[in-house]
Amino acid sequence: MIVNWNRNELLRACLNSVQRQANVNCETIVVDNGSEDGSADMAEREFGARVIRNRENRGFCAANNQGIQAARGEWIALLNNDAEAEPGWLAALQRAGGSAPDIGMAASKVLVWEDPGRIDKAGHLIFPDGQNRGRGTGQIDRGQFDHEEEVLWPDGCAALYRKEMLDAIGGFDEDFFAYGDDAELGLAAPHWVRTRHGGWC
Repeated sequence: MIVNWNRNELLRACLNSVQRQANVNCETIVVDNGSEDGSADMAEREFGARVIRNRENRGFCAANNQGIQAARGEWIALLNNDAEAEPGWLAALQRAGGSAPDIGMAASKVLVWEDPGRIDKAGHLIFPDGQNRGRGTGQIDRGQFDHEEEVLWPDGCAALYRKEMLDAIGGFDEDFFAYGDDAELGLAAPHWVRTRHGGWC
């Protein structure tokens, strides 16, 4: 699922990367926040995406919630419209997420667009000073995050969420227009684990 607002060429590149995903079956949903650059039409015409059209920019959280409600799959993958995914991205996330029934989300390693040898983040943690930060931010990518391990939550830029969990906790908090939303959702997720499985994750 991709939220879009007036980024035609970036969205085209993003959708091209989604089309190249290997060994997965998925529907592509674009929630367009009132774009005026033809990007919503392009997504339908060139990629056969299912487009939800808003008349105004409702923000990242509300638009994602629209897509989550419309989606038919067991898993919801989010990808920012200015991001491009490697061909094995979605299959790897599905393997990680499906490895246990109480996993509600899976994170991606996100690289800096202008400097793809440098890490933007590889999931999020809360640090001793109480702040939420991306793991590895600014580090040179030497493969140090190329294995599965636990993180607190994924960055909403490129993430996989179990739809059952999203439905149970109410999706993204729409009081956030953008930014901070993935952290709030990540902090709400243990409630789903606790109620569904009778314990903490």
